[in-house]
Amino acid sequence: MSGIRWIMIVALSALLLSACNKVLLQPDHASQDLATGVQDYEAGKYAVAIVLIQDALKDGLPSKNEQVRAYKYLAFIHCVSDREKQCRDAFKKALEIDPNFALTPAEAGHPVWGPVFHSVKSGFSQ
Repeated sequence: MSGIRWIMIVALSALLLSACNKVLLQPDHASQDLATGVQDYEAGKYAVAIVLIQDALKDGLPSKNEQVRAYKYLAFIHCVSDREKQCRDAFKKALEIDPNFALTPAEAGHPVWGPVFHSVKSGFSQ
């Protein structure tokens, strides 16, 4: 094998490995939107959070756990924004993905969305 051919093979191999590492190390875009949306929710930036979380769902979150988490936070945002129907719908979607979905004790005891979740969960049929 000639020296130039060998150099080309090594260079192309290095380029391919570099590209693979970038893809493997970059977080999934939808997952990143969800994480940022949750941070914005926690900071009280509901308008920004809802857009990011909806985008994450639209872009295809890779796991059911992330999908459920997204719908949970959408429900929280809708409930605190006095949109009970949308809150109920988001909780229903979370339960459709995971019928065993439950809020943490602190979340379940929240005076705004706790009763809504309990109502949706008690009426939920698989």
